[in-house]
Amino acid sequence: MATMAQVTKQETAPARSHGTGAEVRRHELAAFLRSRRERIAPEEVGLPRGRRRRTPGLRREEVAQLSAVGVTWYTWLEQGRDIQVSVQVLDALARTLMLDATERAHLFQLSGTVDPTPALICPSVTPALRAMLEQLEPYPASIQNSRYDILAHNRTLGLLLCDLEAVPPEDRNCILLSYTNEDWRNSIVHLEDTRRLMAARLRAAMAGHLTEPAWKMLLKRLREYPEFCEAWERHEVVAAHSKRKEFLNRLVGRVVVDQSELWLGPELGSRMVTYVPADEDSRVRLERLHEIALGR
Repeated sequence: MATMAQVTKQETAPARSHGTGAEVRRHELAAFLRSRRERIAPEEVGLPRGRRRRTPGLRREEVAQLSAVGVTWYTWLEQGRDIQVSVQVLDALARTLMLDATERAHLFQLSGTVDPTPALICPSVTPALRAMLEQLEPYPASIQNSRYDILAHNRTLGLLLCDLEAVPPEDRNCILLSYTNEDWRNSIVHLEDTRRLMAARLRAAMAGHLTEPAWKMLLKRLREYPEFCEAWERHEVVAAHSKRKEFLNRLVGRVVVDQSELWLGPELGSRMVTYVPADEDSRVRLERLHEIALGR
């Protein structure tokens, strides 16, 4: 029979911990990664299936290789170990595992990290601003931030340099697309000058964001291209200014426009970028491009 002291001791003994919030998140992250890894067939990422594959989907070492991270490190991540995860690694994993926008947001939330890439629906782009973009049709227009991320655009802009709707939201960056997207590159008549100017504007804008993950990630991706590195190492800086541009659109032909930028606040951050035709032929071709966009 238990004594009063024993009963009191039993009643006051602390309940066994089921793990801290951080531990719970780590184990949830591990389970999430495993589930997404197992749903991807090797053929989807260009890997042979092989005869002796027992693991459903991809192996851990395949995910690690495709994401350019160590196999041991990725294994620890799937085991729920307490390790630090950078935004660059999370971004690489999201791409390798083919996560959609909701899954990507879930991945970053479980990691306790802010996703530095622009979201599919940016809260700073209000319905009123979207209505303004539509009212500017057939003139191409978009809303961009100082990193050249395209946060919103109208239908004509969506077909001006490439099929922008076919580009994942996290890759809709003007300077990045000038290196990664063939249609975008081919549409810019003075490509080398444009790249050099954008690099100079990016360097000027980055001065106030040197330690921010989104800027560091963009710079890391751009440094993969020797042409960008050459322009970047010039250390040129330029201020924003309006200019005339010439595009060779794959659907309607040559278009000459005057670019204007309307800042959406007192800081040189988000802005509305508009293209107004510089001649009658360009006006007619933009109207035709708008008609094509409406027919999609």
